[in-house]
Amino acid sequence: MKQAFLCLVAMYLGFASTKGQSVDVELVERNSEESTTSSEQAVADDGSRVSILGYHVFHKTKEETPMLISTARFRKQMELIKSTGIPVITLAQFLAWRRGEGEIPPQSILITMDDGWRSVYSEAFPIMKELRLPFTIFLYKNYVGANRGGRAMSLNMIKEMLKSGLCSIGSHSVSHPFPSDVKKQVAAGAEAFEKFLRIEMEQSKVFLDEKFQTQVTTYAYPGGYHTPEMHVMADKVGYDHLFTVEPGKVRRNSSKYALPRYIVFGNNNQAFEAALSFKNGNFSPPLLPVELPHPTSPNPNDLVANRLPEISANLHKLANLDPESLVMRVAGFGKVPAIFDPTSRTIRWKVNRPLRQPVCSVTLQWKLIDQEEYENPMKWTFRIDRSANYQSR
Repeated sequence: MKQAFLCLVAMYLGFASTKGQSVDVELVERNSEESTTSSEQAVADDGSRVSILGYHVFHKTKEETPMLISTARFRKQMELIKSTGIPVITLAQFLAWRRGEGEIPPQSILITMDDGWRSVYSEAFPIMKELRLPFTIFLYKNYVGANRGGRAMSLNMIKEMLKSGLCSIGSHSVSHPFPSDVKKQVAAGAEAFEKFLRIEMEQSKVFLDEKFQTQVTTYAYPGGYHTPEMHVMADKVGYDHLFTVEPGKVRRNSSKYALPRYIVFGNNNQAFEAALSFKNGNFSPPLLPVELPHPTSPNPNDLVANRLPEISANLHKLANLDPESLVMRVAGFGKVPAIFDPTSRTIRWKVNRPLRQPVCSVTLQWKLIDQEEYENPMKWTFRIDRSANYQSR
């Protein structure tokens, strides 16, 4: 499953390693929202926009990773959605709107969860029930009802969620093939590739239709990877809406073969916050609170008018800190010559050229005395007031 996540990250961020890097969500959003096939213009754009959120694994205590989000963070995100008043629509409402058979509010959210992890049932489902939020699970056949060391949902768990009226299902293939596996099948020739696609796409749909007495018409590409041959097969076997992992708002006339989704990382709020920011109406939600182990300045999510701020972190709680190991990195500057004051136990760096981006990211790393490995980095961002005047050096 680690390999599957790395494939997803590579597709979503556009590069294979995300360590110390961030994605330009706005740029990818623009590219994704503009991808509409000319042959799919039957239903005109009505101005409404939908943000589709994508989740994977939930856990109460494990360290967060891009694919694993803490139950507490997920709850905060769902409560924030509730507080904004942005409606969370069902998959049925979304599909009816897309087909021109129904209307939705100008700004809406659709929540999806991939694969069929047991934590969807044990961690996420209770929150969705409490807040009365609908959601869709994209299941792949080989993981449904499988034990997998207790990590997969049972058939009864899925049926219970469906019975609640909050949950709907879509297909995620038979075996969750990685993009590298798909490319090998392409190299094997057209006939072999068509056979492969029929198994992965058709058998999954047949299985889900029969097991859950439904008609599945949606498909989420594993890892977000898709080819024109998949579009043809989708039409043959009965999928009319297919989802990627590229961020962006869905329009009524967006290509049915490449609908964008914001994949929400467990250790980064960027995609979640971008999803809740709608330009049709200029609505921007309040930012999620960020809890850091050590005080910083500026604080996480602070809005600063000074484009030459001093960036600092107080590390007085770290009695066994190795000061020589401290490394501060600032977006646009790389590693900076920050100075550590042993008396106040504070590391500082004064920005030496005006910040011009709306958000500034900071990463701080250190080792403890007698330790060879660095501790997990402390990361935070603050915002720049773009209406403020540029400061002189």
